[in-house]
Amino acid sequence: MNDRTRVLLAVGLTVALFLSVQLGALALVEPFYEGGHQSVENPDDPTNSLVYFGIILVATALMLVTIKYDVEWLIKAMIIGVSVMISWYVFAELVPSVVTVGSVNVVAAAAAVAVGGALLLYPEWYVIDITGVVMGAGAAALFGISFGLLPALLLLTVLAVYDAISVYGTEHMLDLAEGVMALKIPVVLVVPTTLSFSYLDPESTEGVVDGHEETDAGSDTGDPSSVDDSSPTAASSTDGGPRPDDTAAADETDADPAADGDDALERDALFIGLGDAVIPTVLVASAAYFLEVGTLDVPVIALNVPALGALLGTIAGLLVLMYMVLKGRPHAGLPLLNGGAIAGYLVGALASGLSLAAALGL
Repeated sequence: MNDRTRVLLAVGLTVALFLSVQLGALALVEPFYEGGHQSVENPDDPTNSLVYFGIILVATALMLVTIKYDVEWLIKAMIIGVSVMISWYVFAELVPSVVTVGSVNVVAAAAAVAVGGALLLYPEWYVIDITGVVMGAGAAALFGISFGLLPALLLLTVLAVYDAISVYGTEHMLDLAEGVMALKIPVVLVVPTTLSFSYLDPESTEGVVDGHEETDAGSDTGDPSSVDDSSPTAASSTDGGPRPDDTAAADETDADPAADGDDALERDALFIGLGDAVIPTVLVASAAYFLEVGTLDVPVIALNVPALGALLGTIAGLLVLMYMVLKGRPHAGLPLLNGGAIAGYLVGALASGLSLAAALGL
């Protein structure tokens, strides 16, 4: 398989995974609201975003402590537990109640437990990706119906700045990244670039996340200079709420960018933080739920023009990010992805006849 084909397949799979998270979230918006999963009393309160960001910082600190004292299994247990919980929310809404015990959908419960078992016993890359899509869609939908337009826009903006600082400024995510990647849990989306790749290989975490070359097991040593903490999400993956941040250590050297790009293509897989898919999708889901303009008649999913704009803007940002990854240009994910989502949303909102103030939720 030549490099061009590998690039096209890797980019195509990454886009497909992002679209799966976005479309899944749109399909879950109405069922989650009707099921009473809105997590705040006032979704238009902008302080909700600040409270969540505070939780992210606390959660990050706690996870760094667990890694420092060699109890990373606590993180793995937490993430698998959260995976089961979010999967249960999703399956309970989508799987028909064929067999019930009391009010419990037995089939949905069994499917959620199976997700946890697969992560524990056989965390191959496709198991991680499928679980990540389910968790990401569920998390984005939960936050989408819980964050009104202004809080959602504020959340995306704050997290984009935080991501940039953690990548280009501080290095506080380095230890967290190295510890979490080795656990093989759904905090990243795994994109193989070779048919022989197996995430079960002990050295499989030697890859690239958002353009950052990892310094995990089996990789070359060097002076790691930045980490991509790929943003937080609801009970999903990254460094938010009940789950860790999807980060990867970066090994930036003074090598020529073209050479870095060649090195990236020589690796067996790319790793994209799950939060990079989830956080911009929060705005997609929020726009679809809270706006009643430009409604599009699409089966199964809730969709309007502003939400479609946010979706397309996210994909545009993703393509730019992938270009940088494959060219060996380290870059924080959320500034591009959230920036694209916000820009696309505003274009769609204005095209639907909303004023700028209304589009911003003011």
